[in-house]
Amino acid sequence: VQLQASGGGQVQPGGSLRLSCAASGTIFSINYMGWYRQAPGKQRELVAIITSVDRTDYADSVKGRFAISRDIAKNTVYLQMNSLEPEDTAAYYCNAQIIRAWDRPSRDYWGRGTQVTVSS
Repeated sequence: VQLQASGGGQVQPGGSLRLSCAASGTIFSINYMGWYRQAPGKQRELVAIITSVDRTDYADSVKGRFAISRDIAKNTVYLQMNSLEPEDTAAYYCNAQIIRAWDRPSRDYWGRGTQVTVSS
């Protein structure tokens, strides 16, 4: 299983970006998919998560500005980021808990980071 993230870049404060992360490989089901971020000198933190029943959760710092969604058919999760602030600058990592077969336990997978830079 691989997670391929895309959509990072540089944007001015107040701007928007949309991140995508597609899971590929042998997948039986996905329990949840989410996004974490890590800024230089800081710990990795949860940004947003969406479960298999479309329950979502967000970090307080992004509530009202970011929206997570998913395309079940494509095994893809999206993060729409609006009203971006310099404090949102970080490497963003996709995470998913995936079951590869009905008789196998779930496991966490991580994608490579995609850089988001918010600067004027």
